[in-house]
Amino acid sequence: MTHQAGAPHRAAQPGVEPYDELTVPVAGGELAVLRWPAAAPDAPVVLAAHGITANALSWARVAHHLAGRVTLIAPDLRGRAASRRLPGPYGIAAHAADMAALADAFGLRGAVLAGHSMGAFVAAYTGVHHPARFASLVLVDGGLGFPAPTHTDPDAVLEAVLGPAMRRLAMTFPDRDVYRDYWRAHPAFAGAWSPWVDAYILRDLVGTEPHLRSSCVLDAVRRDGTQVLRDPEVLAAVRQLRLPARLLWAERGLMDEPQGLYDEQRLAAAGLDPGRPVTHRVGGVNHYTVLVGDDGARTVAGHLLDAAGAGDRATVR
Repeated sequence: MTHQAGAPHRAAQPGVEPYDELTVPVAGGELAVLRWPAAAPDAPVVLAAHGITANALSWARVAHHLAGRVTLIAPDLRGRAASRRLPGPYGIAAHAADMAALADAFGLRGAVLAGHSMGAFVAAYTGVHHPARFASLVLVDGGLGFPAPTHTDPDAVLEAVLGPAMRRLAMTFPDRDVYRDYWRAHPAFAGAWSPWVDAYILRDLVGTEPHLRSSCVLDAVRRDGTQVLRDPEVLAAVRQLRLPARLLWAERGLMDEPQGLYDEQRLAAAGLDPGRPVTHRVGGVNHYTVLVGDDGARTVAGHLLDAAGAGDRATVR
């Protein structure tokens, strides 16, 4: 099946590099996509998936550090932000099919496939089941199973893992400033607020004042989260990759706690084949700031440039 991207329109948020916003036909409707084009039309391309309750603008600060050397394409995944009206079925396989449709729509050859958090599981699954368009993968603090609570109720499990990011899905907010304050109080964002973070969190809001709410579809989050934590096929994908891959893991956790999702001991216990994927510690960042903080975004951008063959290895840490 051939997919064609819709006509783009130029969009911008205060302090954030302008991007093209367009749609791509997928099963059930249209997937919203952001694209930060490179200066040269033949530059390498990165296709990037966001986290479980995030949206495409979580990649905006990475786009800033890519500085037009590659084209970065990031969708709002099914059930989030401007793709919230896409119906189920949800799940990692559905997201992978959507990512493959994006690759078809943009005629990708040899692209870098990237993902953050849940998006890293999406990238790994896509790399296994739809490998033809991609040359390598960059997984950012996700993609490899990690210890999870043993609750049987999926909402309890997800709230235990995600904390405020999950709780907000049942909340309403009277205005945008109150929503900003909710996120400013999150331990992971203390001292890390920026125009990129502001644009990212506000893209999540839908509705009208005084009844603003998160765009995330709860059924999508439940399905995706349960699979990331417990589905054997999803968890096996990172071990089945035949494409070169690297895993960048944040030193600190989702609530900025010292224990991150991964550490040297957990990686060793995972029993990965040597170099599949190659692992890199990103110090001084947490699960969120590895992507939206300045140091983290610069490091991720360096690895993307290196994976795309467009960077100086000195930028890779």
